[in-house]
Order: sequence, then C-alpha cells, then structure tokens
Amino acid sequence: MALVKSLVNERPVVIFSKTTCCMGHTIKTLISNFGANPTVYELDEHPEGKQLEKELRGLGCKPSVPAVFIGEVLIGGANEIMSLHLKGQLVQLLLNANAIWL
Repeated sequence: MALVKSLVNERPVVIFSKTTCCMGHTIKTLISNFGANPTVYELDEHPEGKQLEKELRGLGCKPSVPAVFIGEVLIGGANEIMSLHLKGQLVQLLLNANAIWL
C-alpha cells in the first residue's frame, strides 16, 4: 500500500484509472467540471501500474479502477462518486480537501 499512499499524499484529488475505462473518463470529467484539477494515474500507462492495481485491490477496490481519493481518503469507485454527487455531497468533499474554492 506504500506506493498508492505516497501518490495520494501529493494532491487533494487523485484518481487511478485506465485509459480504456469509460467510467474512469466519466468520473474524471465530473470532478473536473466542478473546477478541481485531479491528479490522474492511468494504470495501463504507468510504469508501476500492476503494483498500483494490486495495492488498490488490497485496499478493497473491486474493480480496481476507477479509484478516487479525496483529501487522502479512499472514497471509492464510480458508484460511490455518483452516489455522493446525487446526494449533493461531492462538492463539500472537494471543498473540504481544498480541491475547489467558491
């Protein structure tokens, strides 16, 4: 879990995805549309992508992508992000992590 944690500690919003993942694209677009600038790691292009995917599964990400961290906390995948958005709670998480400002 050390590699994932070290990458997550660098930014307020981190998304692990794959270039072929349509849900990953949707989540990246959604978060960006709120004004956040997420750091995105595409596992199929990252030199340590297989290790990252293994660590994400170890953290409970099934499937492993997309995996979204906000404020260094694993929020979850597409279902969790969309659920938070529909409940009106995603913006507050982004604000609390200083990923966006109003």
